[in-house]
Amino acid sequence: MVVVTSSSSSPSIESSSTPAISTVHSDIIQTHILTHLDGLTLASTACASSHLYSLATDDNLWQKLTSSTWPSINDPRVQHVISTFPSRHRSFFSDSLPLLDYRATTTSKVNGTNGNGETDRLISAVDIFYRGELIFSKIEEMETVSSWFNCSPFRVDLLQLNNDFFLTPDHHLIPEPDNYYKDTWQTGLLKDLTLSWILIDPIKKRAVNLSSNKAVSVERHWLSGEVQVKYAAVVPGGGKRGTAEELVECAVVVTCGRGMDGRVQVSEVGLGVEDMEKRNLSGRESLVILQNAMERVKRVRCKGGGDEGRKRYEEFVEMKRVRKMRKAKRENVFDTCFILIGILVFVMFWWILLFSRK
Repeated sequence: MVVVTSSSSSPSIESSSTPAISTVHSDIIQTHILTHLDGLTLASTACASSHLYSLATDDNLWQKLTSSTWPSINDPRVQHVISTFPSRHRSFFSDSLPLLDYRATTTSKVNGTNGNGETDRLISAVDIFYRGELIFSKIEEMETVSSWFNCSPFRVDLLQLNNDFFLTPDHHLIPEPDNYYKDTWQTGLLKDLTLSWILIDPIKKRAVNLSSNKAVSVERHWLSGEVQVKYAAVVPGGGKRGTAEELVECAVVVTCGRGMDGRVQVSEVGLGVEDMEKRNLSGRESLVILQNAMERVKRVRCKGGGDEGRKRYEEFVEMKRVRKMRKAKRENVFDTCFILIGILVFVMFWWILLFSRK
């Protein structure tokens, strides 16, 4: 602080140093400051000084932060697994940031270990929020060692949801299929309904969030009339550039129906993995790809009001469209070549047949 004083002779300047953050009691910093920070800001604070590092890396602080962000992990089974992570809840938070950047990965290939990547189960921690309020939270475990898992399409379904579980308050009704406002209502779901699906590997002590945070699409089923809200994460598939396995889509679909009183009722939540040709991948294939995403794919902060995941998914859809067009062009070239070859063979056959009689 600089203080200017006046005297009869000449002005003089007195300086005093600003008190250091270490002079503030640690309990005040932890209780009144650090508890109000989000995870990324808290991580940045830990880099400011050694004193703040010791305070900002306290596991109790990170446990409260992760539990409030993803309430499903309060389950004792998940807390036990997180306690084995290198930095416990801080490591879990770093792994579970909700946006994967498939373009920022290492050059290492996707490799499995002992066929099953050494893990015997995967844990799904699922949380759904509507306008920032938690409306659904569940833990689901899946074994990964049976022949059924290895050979069947990878699929995690959260069924038998509570019939009293409604997505919206009483005054917010789902419109009829021919209602003029149905498009506005569906657009609202894109903005207001957020989902987190964290997949945890207890053996490798890693986790990954397979959600785009906000929905990438909202559509009505053509037969049942149910609304399907889709979330997606795009991860490297381990295939060569230009192949169907270059990138894969991890899609979470929330199915909503219309209750007796018109309110939106969530009936099913499911996760699946498919390649760029919409082929459902098996459990063995999906496990290797998901473990690669846990270990090698970079997590980035959501920007633009949380719509970054939707933009990246739209890029992926465009890549699929371009690939499909190129494949169709190649097939048309092959078809044309085969037709020309067939015509040439036909002409040559009759030419030989006619001239052989002379």
